[in-house]
Amino acid sequence: MTGVWVLLGVLVLCTAFGLVHRSRSGRLRAEPPTSRRAPQARGLQTPAQAEATQPHAVEEGPGLHDVLASLGETPGDRATLLQFSSAFCAPCRATRRILTDVAELVPGVRHVEVDAEKHLDVVRRLGIRTTPTTLVLDADARVTARAAGQPRRAEVLAALGNAVP
Repeated sequence: MTGVWVLLGVLVLCTAFGLVHRSRSGRLRAEPPTSRRAPQARGLQTPAQAEATQPHAVEEGPGLHDVLASLGETPGDRATLLQFSSAFCAPCRATRRILTDVAELVPGVRHVEVDAEKHLDVVRRLGIRTTPTTLVLDADARVTARAAGQPRRAEVLAALGNAVP
């Protein structure tokens, strides 16, 4: 009888985890205005130690123009939808369709797809951990929103509303 209760408990925990993961996947999160992520608290640290424990920070400054240039791409006039994908990712194909449709719908917005496997340096620099990951860049190529997983069309349009002046 104990085995049945353990099995039931495991099923409940797995179902709860799956529902939470599903609800968060693809949600666009607003990025801080400076494009620099806050260091994670890891006990008492000096500022230099805190900076050293933050390997995926995006440098402050003009934005991601240099990243786009290294990919051979130019940013959109008003905004850019930067998608990181991989070859065998089914949600990546659906995300590509959504972002392409949104880019065609909104003037001055460009969709750029990056193969994460071929551009590992960029993936590491931007802290991309899963595919698809979508970054919404404003006209200055600064990250204004980020989504891990397949974003919803309405959320992409809302994020563009915040990024486009």
